[in-house]
Amino acid sequence: MADGSTWSPSEAQRRLGLYLGIAIGAVVFYTVLYRWTMAAFEGVTVGWVESAHIVVETFTTTGYGEDASLWSATPTYLLSMAMQFTGVALIFTTLPLFVVPLVERALERNPPRETSLTGHVIVTPLTAHGEILISELEAKGIAYLVLEPDRERARELHGEYEVVHGDPESVSDLRAANADAAVALVADSDDQTNASVVLTAEQLDSDVRIVSLVEDPDVADYHRYAGADDVVLPRQLLGESLARKAASPIVPSDDAIPLGDGFEIAEVLIHPDSKLEGRTIAECEVGRRTGANIIGLWSRGEFVTPPSPHTVLDGRTTLLVTGQEEQLSRLRDLARSEARRHRQGRVVVAGHGEVGATAAEALTDANVPHVVIDQRDESGVDVVGDVTDPETLRRAGITDAESVLIALDDDTTAIFATLVVERLAPDAEIIVRANDAASVPKIYRAGAEYVLALSTVSGRMLASNLTDEEVIAPQSQVEIVRVDAPGLAGMSLADADVRARTGSTVLAVERGDDLRTDVGPEFTVRSGDTVVVAGTDDAVNRFNETFG
Repeated sequence: MADGSTWSPSEAQRRLGLYLGIAIGAVVFYTVLYRWTMAAFEGVTVGWVESAHIVVETFTTTGYGEDASLWSATPTYLLSMAMQFTGVALIFTTLPLFVVPLVERALERNPPRETSLTGHVIVTPLTAHGEILISELEAKGIAYLVLEPDRERARELHGEYEVVHGDPESVSDLRAANADAAVALVADSDDQTNASVVLTAEQLDSDVRIVSLVEDPDVADYHRYAGADDVVLPRQLLGESLARKAASPIVPSDDAIPLGDGFEIAEVLIHPDSKLEGRTIAECEVGRRTGANIIGLWSRGEFVTPPSPHTVLDGRTTLLVTGQEEQLSRLRDLARSEARRHRQGRVVVAGHGEVGATAAEALTDANVPHVVIDQRDESGVDVVGDVTDPETLRRAGITDAESVLIALDDDTTAIFATLVVERLAPDAEIIVRANDAASVPKIYRAGAEYVLALSTVSGRMLASNLTDEEVIAPQSQVEIVRVDAPGLAGMSLADADVRARTGSTVLAVERGDDLRTDVGPEFTVRSGDTVVVAGTDDAVNRFNETFG
């Protein structure tokens, strides 16, 4: 039962049968009682049919009985009043049980079964990945349509999203979604269903671009064989990225993003007991000591750009920095813990799903010692048990771990596991995979140093595939994109007030074959320039809406 007035067909039938039984029983009871009362107290013999007629007439309030002129005894009047109250009660019971639900159903906005949209992107079904993608499409002014196979889910989405109720594995329903006139179709269900959707879309004999999200990399080739133009593997990318972050206290990890001419962007974690921990940005003198430039920072799930010089850096801070390779290397040395600089610790990987298994494989390739925990006793799992159980974590050596990578399929469990690990091993760096971007702030508050949501990575990868926006690093906490910004042409960055208006930062500008990194407030963007922008997903979307 979804709510107090909506039932399943079987529940509605049961209640209807019960109601009719009570109503008929009441009519029969009062018919017998009325016939007996008239004979006993009024001395009048009334037939069965006439008695039933009087009862029904009274119940329905169309009259108080044609025999009223024959009544004189008190018991008869009391019986009449009892019948009136019973009739009214039955009528008022009918309203909430049957009439109101029928009216509500009639007023419900049923989702459409077809659309006339053209040039749109079809997303089927809508998941957290799709929500990120849709926000990107809206920011770029690209039409979209959700093709939802579940009717109730489609009804929930109707009004908030452009949605059509239909089965993506049906050619007729794809045509009803105007897939023949769409620019792309994104299959975002499980691997088997997505393969079926791809095969169905191939029957349309249209130019629609088919993109399939795949969980298991071993089946990616089957999706390509089925006809997918692009196969997206976000879990694999996420696992590799989290492994690099988890290994960074042990093995220096060069995960900088090159833009050209030696100019790179990187996320640098401030390790506990490092030379930067506990000091303000101004006191650290990062620019003088390393040559790198701090353009933003993450602290407990909040991204700030530009950060205040008075901001204190701690073991929960991740810096977003730009500079040359050697400059970023010097900054990493400053951010690394002195006590652990030469210590060979281990990484505990909690969870052996696709993300956790990929992370473990990446750690093996990097010769990083690690222990894998999972509830399933399978190849690659070193400790079998519940990752939220302190005893299981102790058996995995959690108290001596340099980093803990939590790669669980359930965000609620991941939050609780973060709390447990933070209490058992407060000095270990906690790197967490989230499924939904909405869970990220809670995981940070639980004690994580670095969190990355699968939905964010997936949405960015899809957006990069389907728009002219090049997502440079979908696996980073901050979205970094290379886009055209015609709305900025002829304006200086100070005049455009990009940071204040959008919350994003222009990192560099590509002008022909030249990469300009000297983009201070007075830098003027020209027509035809391509800009490199960094910020949260919402901030970059605002940039696209404002200047795209």
